[in-house]
Amino acid sequence: MNYPSPHTFHIPVMGLAYTIDSPIKVARFGISSVISIVEDRLVEMMRSYYYPTIGQKYIPIGTKEEDYRAKRITDYLDLVNTIVTAQVEKIRKENFEPGSEIVKYFELLPDDCELKKKYRQLLLLTEPSAKEKLETYLRQQIKPGRIDVNIMTKTDRDNYNGNGELLQDGSDAVAALRGYAKTKLTNSTIIFSAGMNPRLYNYLENCKEFDVNEDGGFTKKVAIKVSDYRSALIQGKYLAKKGVWVSEFRIESGLNCGGHAFATEGYLLGPILDEFKLNRQELIDTLFEIYNAALYKKTGRKFIYPPRMIFSAQGGIGTHEEDFFLRRHYDIESTGWGTPFLLVPEATTVDDATLELLAAAKEKDITLSRNSPLGVRFHYLKGTSADAEKASRIKNGKPGSPCTEKHLAFNTEFTKESICTASHKYQALKIAELQSLRLPEPEYNRQLAEVLDKECLCVGLSNAAAISYKQTFVKKLNAVTICPGPNIVHFSKIVSLKKMVAHIYGRANILANTNRPHMFITELNLYIDYLREQLIADFHTEQFVKRKKYYNSFYQNLRSGIKYYRSLPPVAVARRNEFFKALYYAEIELDSLNYQYTLSDKG
Repeated sequence: MNYPSPHTFHIPVMGLAYTIDSPIKVARFGISSVISIVEDRLVEMMRSYYYPTIGQKYIPIGTKEEDYRAKRITDYLDLVNTIVTAQVEKIRKENFEPGSEIVKYFELLPDDCELKKKYRQLLLLTEPSAKEKLETYLRQQIKPGRIDVNIMTKTDRDNYNGNGELLQDGSDAVAALRGYAKTKLTNSTIIFSAGMNPRLYNYLENCKEFDVNEDGGFTKKVAIKVSDYRSALIQGKYLAKKGVWVSEFRIESGLNCGGHAFATEGYLLGPILDEFKLNRQELIDTLFEIYNAALYKKTGRKFIYPPRMIFSAQGGIGTHEEDFFLRRHYDIESTGWGTPFLLVPEATTVDDATLELLAAAKEKDITLSRNSPLGVRFHYLKGTSADAEKASRIKNGKPGSPCTEKHLAFNTEFTKESICTASHKYQALKIAELQSLRLPEPEYNRQLAEVLDKECLCVGLSNAAAISYKQTFVKKLNAVTICPGPNIVHFSKIVSLKKMVAHIYGRANILANTNRPHMFITELNLYIDYLREQLIADFHTEQFVKRKKYYNSFYQNLRSGIKYYRSLPPVAVARRNEFFKALYYAEIELDSLNYQYTLSDKG
């Protein structure tokens, strides 16, 4: 059964551990959240932790079992679903009294929600039969938030059996998809992020669990995370041709986000959302025509009307006003609040030491790093135990990490077998090569820094759960990496779920910085900084000449974005004068780069 969420926001995937059990924490209150499912060792560890909590025996799924990755994922997600279902049944039986979870369920709801209005009517009733009747109705309306999952499409390493033979349909992402498909989850969505993976999408075509139902709905839905309209159209068409309907496009800022950052060519979130709004129906109609033809070919069925498609947005949202504007002005059905929820232990899993670092984080502590072995820029909190561990290994002349998980082992620069650029093995080989090249010292140091920056994310992004639940993820490897978005610097308190939800809905304000720039301004400045960094690196090199067209396009797109923001209606921003002043200074900075590097002939 497909039912809409009573809430207007969701908690996106964060790292590997940070939302690994978020549904167990928040789904009973109607809040949807997303689990990362590629790291199967973490999934197995969570199975071992949660089975005893419900009085059941934990039976390990070992690595010698056939298709063990998929089996681990299937079983864990079904376990999470079992726990959430029991939690909801328990809530439905509770009395409506202060401190109860049934009261908390309704108090968390947005004030303009019809269910919240009915609950408020209940508080005014005194006549017993009328009160009982309304209580019964409210109990029936309690629905859990969705248990959604995420697969980062780039984490799709090939896997081999004991004889060294390639496992058919056994790559990391494909096995994870199969594991999800076989679950008992309903009203659930799989979110694909980081771009198109033909192998993964081709496998998806044959997963009947994603087929449309007779009523035009889906038991399991497909969502794609995108940073621009073109990507949505390309990926949507690719899947539509295979008879797969994209039920949701999650539109995320290219740079104002946590974790891996996929920068656009200077396209800003506001104009991107506007393009989706203007072309919404055309996108639906285009994909539906292709999908309907593929569906007829596969099943002999056709639909008159397209299945439902929704659009959500995320990336740096920090105030009720921003959230409200995105939903109303751009017709966004749900907003993703990620980074702020890292400071809500009732919603996410962060170890105490890292939690303290997050609460104390300042602008200087958050960097758009090159730490990811994927070669994609990565937002990173400095000062973590993983940061200290990496520095210690470098100091001791043993840079790099043990590579136990190998999910990001894609490099074949020096070896036949793919290895990870964060590993001891790769870094030793790469440093030896750099030393043999006899490069000028500045260039040697630059390239050496890029090698040494790389960090083990498979373990670092998993360990928070191991530490929090006193489990062992990988023996003797306990360091934690965390990847909040720049938005974290404006949230400095560890808060309750109730307080954070109240902040989202405008019932409270937990911002540490009352002068926090608008999310659109933050993103604009991030893009200008990103452009400047690239220009400095490429200037006086052949690369600069080769990329001149790219830089010109980047500059022009940012100029267009500033012009667009000046045209926003008065309701768009709370502090309009500060907003326009920030645009003015950003434009000066951008034009200064143009003057310095002659990005555009027009200027």
